[in-house]
Amino acid sequence: MSTTAFVAPHDSKNPSQSVSGVDLAKTWGLAVSSQDEKGKPKVPKAGTTRIFYNTPQSKITAISSLGDGFEAKKGNARRELVRKSVGSAVKAVKGLDGVKEVLVDAEKDPHAAAVAAHLALYAFSLKTSPPSRFNPNLKEPIPEKIALKPIQGSKEWEEGALYAYAQNLARTLMELPANIMTPTAFCERVQAEFSGVANVEIIVRDTKWAEEKGMNTFLSVTHGSSEPAKFLEIHYKGAPQKDAQPLAFVGKGITFDTGGISLKPRVGMKLMRGDMGGAASVISAALAIAKLKLPVNLVVCTPLTENMPGPSATKPGDIVYAMNGKSVEVDNTDAEGRLVLSDAIYYTSTEYKPHTLIDVATLTGAMDIALGEIYTGVFSSSDELWEQLHVAGEHEFDRFWRMPLSEDYGPQIYSSNADLCNTGGSPAGSCTAALFLKAFAEGAFVTSEQEVNGEEPRMKWAHIDIAGTMEATRPTPYLEKGMTGRSVRALIEYTRRLSSSS
Repeated sequence: MSTTAFVAPHDSKNPSQSVSGVDLAKTWGLAVSSQDEKGKPKVPKAGTTRIFYNTPQSKITAISSLGDGFEAKKGNARRELVRKSVGSAVKAVKGLDGVKEVLVDAEKDPHAAAVAAHLALYAFSLKTSPPSRFNPNLKEPIPEKIALKPIQGSKEWEEGALYAYAQNLARTLMELPANIMTPTAFCERVQAEFSGVANVEIIVRDTKWAEEKGMNTFLSVTHGSSEPAKFLEIHYKGAPQKDAQPLAFVGKGITFDTGGISLKPRVGMKLMRGDMGGAASVISAALAIAKLKLPVNLVVCTPLTENMPGPSATKPGDIVYAMNGKSVEVDNTDAEGRLVLSDAIYYTSTEYKPHTLIDVATLTGAMDIALGEIYTGVFSSSDELWEQLHVAGEHEFDRFWRMPLSEDYGPQIYSSNADLCNTGGSPAGSCTAALFLKAFAEGAFVTSEQEVNGEEPRMKWAHIDIAGTMEATRPTPYLEKGMTGRSVRALIEYTRRLSSSS
């Protein structure tokens, strides 16, 4: 028998009455008997959930605490408590037998409630029993096991659901194994996702095109793989003036990273199916931006390839000439992300001349060491851009931490037989990787002469290293363990704010 479950975030000082026929305050009080040192009822921490069966209309009600002092919380702190409460409650009911519909009391914050509910409901699996909706061989799509609906419908709920859909899409692309999510399959999936979305053009380019463009650092990574490499472009024209200067996203798209000749250790290598997380993030954010019809022009470029140790693979010590003419020594073929990004960043910045370029990549293990899976590292040429990303990240609790982009790290990558070396040793590994990319962010920096003349950079640039936040090794109130799709919601929110201020 199918049944409906109600999810109700509970504020002990101002309980909601949105669940028809349920006295939430009284019902919650029946389950909470703990007291503080003064003998008053103790408010459980945010996300503490109690499930009540056979509530009116033979339905299930999941009441989840918003924590002590919720009524005094504002802004980002309040939103995150709503996410924790709603996410925990959805997790609690999604595994119950017979639940086919979950109605969410979203009045505290519809956007945050929608985000948390849809993220919490997500569960990736390719098991065949029950049939998985992620199976790439399906002839007809399998819908979600549980339908999510707000008790109070709103535009904010719909927008939050779209933010979450985009993040879940990135999670799926990252979770799918590399034999299924090849560069070709990635492009086909993106084309399918964008089908019917207005004002979007998708271009899939091949290695012949890359050769003509002189993208030799990108191509150097492709040589060891038998899978055809691709260079995917998405063009969304949502600005009132179709020729308005665009915003640009660039995403690292290594669909599997063995390390190449500099082979990785076998332990944990299967995680490298997610090494295209940067590409997954930027295309998923672009999908939401286009569906939201944000008034911006956006260009997205993702170089896609495997990094394999084949007979034609690039060797440590090889020197290649990048699209911008600089010579690059490949000291370590496992530092391939900056090689594919370098040509992509230069191409995007010179071909489309965006006012802002943001690249996203699972770039360095050093970032995981530095920040773990809590904050995502950001390197930026612009204080203004950093502040905008920071605000967007805090709003969505997809948080960033600014890292140093300093030429003082230069000797670590400038001391080889080439203009640049693709590694600078263990110290400050994420910083030297960002400095490597800086050489290809054309227009993000001015020469000494231009600085004397008072000229400003024509482009703002930020490099986002999601290597630490690509995977959740422990569950959170609204995310299970696994690939996270981090940076997607922050990028959407950044773009939304940018478009509303322009």
